[in-house]
Amino acid sequence: LHATAFARPWDAHEFERMLCERATQGHALWRAGAMQGFILSRKVADEAEILTVVLAPSARGGGLSHRLLREHLGHLALIGVAQVHLEVDEGNAPALKLYARHGFIRVGTRTGYYAQADGSRATALTMRADLT
Repeated sequence: LHATAFARPWDAHEFERMLCERATQGHALWRAGAMQGFILSRKVADEAEILTVVLAPSARGGGLSHRLLREHLGHLALIGVAQVHLEVDEGNAPALKLYARHGFIRVGTRTGYYAQADGSRATALTMRADLT
């Protein structure tokens, strides 16, 4: 599922290592017995960083990412997270719209951060949302 959304998807070992960490928080979206999407973040003290958000190609564009992110942010708030950080490709308009809808603001840039499928590099925008 992760490979459907990223030029350099994480491999199974990266997921396994991350899911074994106590700091990792995750939510999945299931439909008809199949995972349609997931979100993973890492909590440290009263902050969290969203590491990835993925929806199956067939599930994109129907508002499910809003539901998934809303549920995840609600969970983070319940466990004491005050601020959430993330990075997003500056060209990912749907994700930028989703994050803005949930109160994320741009706080910085990382030029050439993401590898693209064509070998070029894309700029990442760093964003933050306050949950308090």
